[in-house]
Amino acid sequence: MSSSSFTRFFSQSITPKIPKISASHFATSLADKLYTLLQKNPENAERALNSIQAKLDTACVNEVLNKCSFNNSQIGLRFFIWAGCHSNYRHSSFMYGKACQLFKIEQNPRVILDLFEAFKVEKCVVNVKTFKVVLSLCKECRLADETLLVLRKMPEFDLRADTNAYNIVIKLFCDKGDMNMAQKLMGEMGLIDLYPDMVTYMSMLKGFCDVGRLEEASSLFKVMRGHGCVPNVVAYSTLIDGVCRFGSVERAMELLGEMEKEGGDCNPNILTYTSLIQSLCEKGRTMDAFSVLDRMEAFGCAPNRVTVSTLLKGLCMEGHLEEAYKLIDRVVVGGSVSYGDCYSSLVVCLIRIKKIEEAEKLFRRILVSGVKPNGLAWSLMIKELCLENRVLDGYCLYEETEKIGCFPTIDSDIYSILLVGLYQQGYSAEATKLARSMLEKGTPLKHPYVDKVVEHLKKSGDNELAAELANTGM
Repeated sequence: MSSSSFTRFFSQSITPKIPKISASHFATSLADKLYTLLQKNPENAERALNSIQAKLDTACVNEVLNKCSFNNSQIGLRFFIWAGCHSNYRHSSFMYGKACQLFKIEQNPRVILDLFEAFKVEKCVVNVKTFKVVLSLCKECRLADETLLVLRKMPEFDLRADTNAYNIVIKLFCDKGDMNMAQKLMGEMGLIDLYPDMVTYMSMLKGFCDVGRLEEASSLFKVMRGHGCVPNVVAYSTLIDGVCRFGSVERAMELLGEMEKEGGDCNPNILTYTSLIQSLCEKGRTMDAFSVLDRMEAFGCAPNRVTVSTLLKGLCMEGHLEEAYKLIDRVVVGGSVSYGDCYSSLVVCLIRIKKIEEAEKLFRRILVSGVKPNGLAWSLMIKELCLENRVLDGYCLYEETEKIGCFPTIDSDIYSILLVGLYQQGYSAEATKLARSMLEKGTPLKHPYVDKVVEHLKKSGDNELAAELANTGM
């Protein structure tokens, strides 16, 4: 060995190996430090936390919250608010949800208000950001009344609410259906030189539509324009949806005409047209819905799978099967949807209105034609055959899925129903083949069926397969 090679070998052999330290190790160390500070400083914990330079991340915050949830939810909440006000960290919606869950805020909303009492007693520094974190926490828990009380506490700390703070509270009352309070709060904004923005108006618009107060919803359009918030496609679509539910379809069609005429940001989209079509179908006026489809296509808006499925469902419910087939040919030629999607939707519609024979005939026809049905159509068809005690036919249909490569889309419930049916009707060879196929694909056996399948396998002496399937149960 040359001297240079020896030197290289020797230096490598004595170089100390430095263990790799994961990021989670540092997160854990910081979490422990923060938690210890909280334990030692239950009063004015924020001052103690501010004494260290902490670079927060989700893992660290999550760990501290978990530690606090066992014995001190009040300190945990204070840490959560402090972290949310931190300059280099921002809570995700996941973390807001986690805090609600850990500290059971929905079950005990009083804990939120107790925070501010503690802040006053301890003379803690409280700013607008503190309130925004608390308001967002209340929003996550959907606590409208408590959110309003938090808003009312801002003047006690010499703070003034902004539009965003009011928007949170207004939206919660709109979601709750208390439009009187939502209106009062929007009026209150003007008294303190705040102006509603598009977020405010959209909350109010949807709230009025959800409770059927359509006149007030419509009148908002004029008010919005006066404040520089021009109604857009979302605003119009929200109003049209409300009119469809609580008013007349004719009025909704008038609004659609206004949108088409106004253009720009008000141009109707696929959701606007589909909402109108759905409303007509639900009212038993599916043939009238075709006029909306005509307008939709003329406006350059191609129907999608949901639009077509809505129309097919209405046509099936009203017994217009011939029209359903014509509709499929029409939309497929347009190129926006495929035969597979359309025929799958039609099969599903026929099954749901209990026209099983018609659904099976169509299903087998499209298989012969080379069109691939989607997973929902496969699953429902196999399930219906099993429910009619035609389990072997269901199994044969399953084998067809393997031939054309559609098996991954079949719901695991269907595998379980089919497997139990095969065992119960004595098709042991087919059942065993299906069971092994499930294991190969990693398809779990659903719990309601585990005991039945394991019982059949043990009777046949296949204990090993029984144990393997039992371990996949979910």
